[in-house]
Amino acid sequence: MLKRLPLPRRRPKADAQPEHEPPHPLLLLLEGRAPWEFAALMAASPWLKHWPRGDGHPVMVFPGLGANDLSTAPLRRWLDSLGYQTHPWAQGFNFGPRPGVLEQAEADLERIFQADGRKLSLLGWSLGGIYARELAKRHPQWVRNVITLGTPFTGHPRATHAWKFFEFVSGHDSHDEATLAGLRQAPPVPTTSIYSRSDGVVSWRCSVNEPAPQVENIEVHASHLGLGLNPLALYAVADRLAQPPMNWRPFDPRGAKRWFYPR
Repeated sequence: MLKRLPLPRRRPKADAQPEHEPPHPLLLLLEGRAPWEFAALMAASPWLKHWPRGDGHPVMVFPGLGANDLSTAPLRRWLDSLGYQTHPWAQGFNFGPRPGVLEQAEADLERIFQADGRKLSLLGWSLGGIYARELAKRHPQWVRNVITLGTPFTGHPRATHAWKFFEFVSGHDSHDEATLAGLRQAPPVPTTSIYSRSDGVVSWRCSVNEPAPQVENIEVHASHLGLGLNPLALYAVADRLAQPPMNWRPFDPRGAKRWFYPR
């Protein structure tokens, strides 16, 4: 069975300095542009039919901290339209790895795999990406690939503007060196981190994988709250999900796409 992340309860300690600083307050204010990213997605809808199509395999989608499945509903509907079978996490609001949360996610992962007979892709937004990565580490036999959107899996949690809220709602301490070191390790399956340097919630440096086989980072221009609605991020998601499971290759924005995806 899947064990809970070994995040300790709060305890007196000296504050450790984060390796990176949180995003500038101006970037946090610019998070208000998320509705415009959704509008851009709607405007791009005539081109959606030309995006990479799915093969019908199941995709489980995890929401971010303080969010629920309603926040990922547009993303899941869009993936359904591309031919995937999407599954919500179905655990209400994501208030961190509280008792039973990861155990339920593990049970759902196994249930879907057994019912469909094919490995799942795991797609996680922000904190949801931590669940996706950890589940893939524990059960790579059930996971096809992992894609994260603005997920802070490296660096220090206090290099985000959400760490106080995380501690308040989860009851966990955000600083534990052993746990943080484990989170930095990539899963043993194809793993993609989609991030933005203009993320106003998470320092973009906390969302960058170290170089490794079948591991990559894709930069887009997006807000943190709009990553799951941003057409550039969603095109990258579609491209990654469409990769043949036995012939994975890194994202290659050739041609006109090179103007939209910085290297």
